[in-house]
Amino acid sequence: MEIKEENLVNIHNFLPHREPMLMAEYILELTKEKVVTSFEIKEDNIFVYNGEFVEAGLIENLAQTCSSILGQSFFENPEADTKVIGFITNIKKIELFALPKTGDKIISKASLISQYENICTIFCETFNNDELLIRAEINLFIQEVKS
Repeated sequence: MEIKEENLVNIHNFLPHREPMLMAEYILELTKEKVVTSFEIKEDNIFVYNGEFVEAGLIENLAQTCSSILGQSFFENPEADTKVIGFITNIKKIELFALPKTGDKIISKASLISQYENICTIFCETFNNDELLIRAEINLFIQEVKS
C-alpha cells in the first residue's frame, strides 16, 4: 500500500491514547465499517524487546486500530474535550505469524463484523509490507466518560 502524506489523518483525532501507549500513528482510510492505520516501530517503544515488537504490542496496535471505527463518533468535534474509556472485552480468535522489527512500518486493517450500541466485533490483520503478522477477531467496548 502506497502511503501519501496528504492522505494521512493523525489518530489523535480518534483515540484518547498518548505516548507511551499510542501504538498507531496515522489513519490511512476510515469509514463507519473499516479502518486502515500505519505505525512505525521505534527502538524506544515499550513493547520492543531485543529489536522486535512483541505480541502485546501487536495486540495493542490492533485494538487501537479497531477502536478508531467505534471511536470516530466520539471525536467528530475536534474542539470538544471528549473523554472516552475503551477496552478489549474478548479476543475470539488470534493467530500470530511473525514479529516486526524496529524501523518497520506496519499497516493494520480492520473491518466491523457487528455492533450493538458501544460494543462491537471486529476482524483485523496487521502486515509488514506483504507479510501477514497477526490476525484476530476481537470485541471492543467504548463509551464517553461524563465529567
